[in-house]
Amino acid sequence: MSTFTPRRRAVWAAAAVLALAVGACASKPPQTFDLTAPGKLTRSAKFGGNLIVAEPVAVATLDGQRVVVKPSAGEVTFLGNAQWSDRLPKLVQAKIIEAYENSSRLTSVGRPGDRLTVDYQLISELRAFEINAASGQAVVELTAKVIDDKSGKIVAGGVFSARRPVPQPIEGVGATRALDEALGEVLARLVSWSGAGRGA
Repeated sequence: MSTFTPRRRAVWAAAAVLALAVGACASKPPQTFDLTAPGKLTRSAKFGGNLIVAEPVAVATLDGQRVVVKPSAGEVTFLGNAQWSDRLPKLVQAKIIEAYENSSRLTSVGRPGDRLTVDYQLISELRAFEINAASGQAVVELTAKVIDDKSGKIVAGGVFSARRPVPQPIEGVGATRALDEALGEVLARLVSWSGAGRGA
């Protein structure tokens, strides 16, 4: 029956420590990135009313924390070692609300479930929030409808999109910054649009 000498035990212990260190490096968590709302919006006429912003609808590839990259039409991959700080639809909802708050155009704005007397609802769909590798651009596209909560009628609807160049090679910091800038343009246009014309 073989036994471990003190020297052999030391060798095995060192090997175990090295294996754990390699495993830790291999499982290093990805960089985490947040989104921002436009802070300086052109001041326009204020309209009264409370707006509820629903979480945007999104397909499965966008309904998570991973950063979507499309190498070609119909092909979907994800950017390695990068993720959003929360589920993307939830993050975009938060930034829509923040953009409205920064514009000071509404009496108040909130989420479903907030204790507000609702005048209008904003429902939206996140159609694109991705890096187009072929064109080297960040692409953001959002559809939105404003609904009169009392009548249930659609007051207005629109599609908003923006693109920004992505620094090469494509990596976490540059890609997420480009997506954030594209979202900022989309949100600025959304806030301006939803106050024009009828009601909201």
